[in-house]
Amino acid sequence: MTELTKFIISICGLLYKSNSLNKTLNMLYDGIFENLSDTLKLSVPAVLYTIQNNLLYVALSNLDAATFQVTYQLKILTTALFSVLLLNRKLNSLKWASLVILMFAVALVQWPSGDSARDEDPGEQSSSPVIGVGAILLACVSSGFSGVYIEKILKQSQTSMWIRNIQLSLMSLFIGLFGVFLSDWSAVSERGFFYGYSSVVVTVVILQAVGGLIVAAVMKYADNILKGFATSLSIVLSSFVSYFFLSDFHPTWFFVMGATFVLLATFLYGKPQPRTDTSPMADQTGHVVKTNVVKIS
Repeated sequence: MTELTKFIISICGLLYKSNSLNKTLNMLYDGIFENLSDTLKLSVPAVLYTIQNNLLYVALSNLDAATFQVTYQLKILTTALFSVLLLNRKLNSLKWASLVILMFAVALVQWPSGDSARDEDPGEQSSSPVIGVGAILLACVSSGFSGVYIEKILKQSQTSMWIRNIQLSLMSLFIGLFGVFLSDWSAVSERGFFYGYSSVVVTVVILQAVGGLIVAAVMKYADNILKGFATSLSIVLSSFVSYFFLSDFHPTWFFVMGATFVLLATFLYGKPQPRTDTSPMADQTGHVVKTNVVKIS
């Protein structure tokens, strides 16, 4: 339903941009059928996201919450690594250091409290930490690669972002429906597809869809690494909102330290770096002189 909502919103955005129903239909036909190869390219991240979600279930069933939260933050580094490999992005030592700080900071922010850790089900005897860690490492690789892959497609093409979102939603819809029929068909047949859809569930679906479209815009006009920083800041912000307005969150020292390091990492990553540019200039006598000009990148 999230992908269907994204599909509908994207069509509305395309209709608003073209200001013509005929143009919209022509753009949809060209984007989906005429450029079928481009549409099929987006099946790669769609499949990877589906696999990733299942890997996370496997990891959660074999690991405690603390190990899961800490290990899953490796996706920040895998995203940066694939950005360098696939997009030829250059990261200096300060940016790499800020990414490592961010990884540990988010792990501290999401570290479960002592009470919640004790209340958790220790799991069955058959749970395997090795399988859990392996699953979460594969999920981190999948997350980093698929995110950067979509960013590359968005940035290296003149195709409208609305068309790209429609293509991705279509592929995800087919894969998601296949998963529903494969694993939940008996429940759907008995109770209906929308069983349990309360107003809260519908709100979450809409928020997820809008959030997915915003993420696509961030990847097109910024990059996946900045998206990671934004996500980390959102975790801290939502926690503070829960504490001050909902009174259902009590920050621990881990959270306070993690929030501080998130802000520090964000500052370090965005800090401009001076570089020396030696360029020839002519003085009043016509002689060429060299001056060191410090530029802020």
